[in-house]
Amino acid sequence: MKFAVQLYTLRDDIKDAESFIEVLKKVKEIGFDGVELCFAYGLSYEELKAKMDEIGLVMVGRHASLDADFINNFDDVMNFSKVFDCKTVGIGGANIKDKESFDRAIEKLKIAAEKSKENGIKFYFHNHWQEFENYEGIVPMDYIKEICELEVDTYWSFHAGVDTPKFLRENKDRIVHIHIKDGNGQVPCALGEGNATVKESLDVAKEIGLEWVILENDLPQPTGLEDIARSMEYLKKWQG
Repeated sequence: MKFAVQLYTLRDDIKDAESFIEVLKKVKEIGFDGVELCFAYGLSYEELKAKMDEIGLVMVGRHASLDADFINNFDDVMNFSKVFDCKTVGIGGANIKDKESFDRAIEKLKIAAEKSKENGIKFYFHNHWQEFENYEGIVPMDYIKEICELEVDTYWSFHAGVDTPKFLRENKDRIVHIHIKDGNGQVPCALGEGNATVKESLDVAKEIGLEWVILENDLPQPTGLEDIARSMEYLKKWQG
């Protein structure tokens, strides 16, 4: 199993293309082997790929926009996939907060999933806690997991009251990646500093044979780089 970082975690450490490259170097130095893209900070995919090859990092996925990319500009998704030889591209959520927004989202998810399948891309959905809520008798995740591949955010599922290790086992054939995350209440934190089922989720990820586990922290403290360094120490201890 290898570890990557969702670059949204490091957004406050990055100001422009130059600082982006410096942050990628530090990500590698800390011990990560891959990243999941959020923003390219003005670099073309070709430029970013060349820099990542020099540094020794792999692109394991990307959070794209459901409307702007998958619905209206799928050529960009295809270009990303081709340049990085990355067949997993997803979205970071669909702003589902009631039955009406669920109905709108589900039709778009079907379109995105079908386009992706036709072009050899695994389209994945990254959850928050809202997808596990019950809206007028509908639990969105029950439908989403039948349409999309899954990138299970292990803290937000835990926060929603889900038995996350059990959910991972039961849906192992749909899971592309997991976001390993810790937290308290609605406040994420570095691994080992919260009360989530981090070790148990890592154990199951290994058990079901996931190649990549992706670290994410929505609110890293005091900086993104310092936060992921603490989480890497936890991951090293978990590996033994």
